[in-house]
Amino acid sequence: MGALEEEPRRLGTGRSRCPYCSLPVDRVATLEHDWVLLEPDMAPLAHTVPAEHRWIVLSDGRVAVYGVCPPDPYQRCRIEHRLACSEQALPDLWPWLTSLRCENERRVKRQDDPGQPPPLETLPDAG
Repeated sequence: MGALEEEPRRLGTGRSRCPYCSLPVDRVATLEHDWVLLEPDMAPLAHTVPAEHRWIVLSDGRVAVYGVCPPDPYQRCRIEHRLACSEQALPDLWPWLTSLRCENERRVKRQDDPGQPPPLETLPDAG
C-alpha cells in the first residue's frame, strides 16, 4: 500500500499537437481510460453544444461526455478539437439536417432533368 497523499493525484494531461493541422490541443484522459484531444482555452456554455459533444472536466482531471438535457444554464464544457479543426471533415452533428440536404440535392437534380415531364399545373381528374 502506498502512503496516503494529502491531495488526490491528478492524471497526466498536457499539450500536444493535432496530427492534421499542427495546432496545439489539450490531451486529456477520459473515464474509459482513453485519451481525447480537446480544443485548448475554450469552455463554452454546455447548453450551446450538442449533448453527445459536451466534455465535462471531473475533479480528478479526467473528462466525461455530459449528455444531460437540458444542462445547468451556467455549466461550462469542453469540445473536441476535431469539431474545430480546419483540416478534418465536420462530423454529422444533426442527421436529420444531412438527410434534408441530401433530399434537396436530389430535388434540384430532378428539377433540372430534361427527361422528366413538366409538373402539372392542376391535379388530374382521378374519378
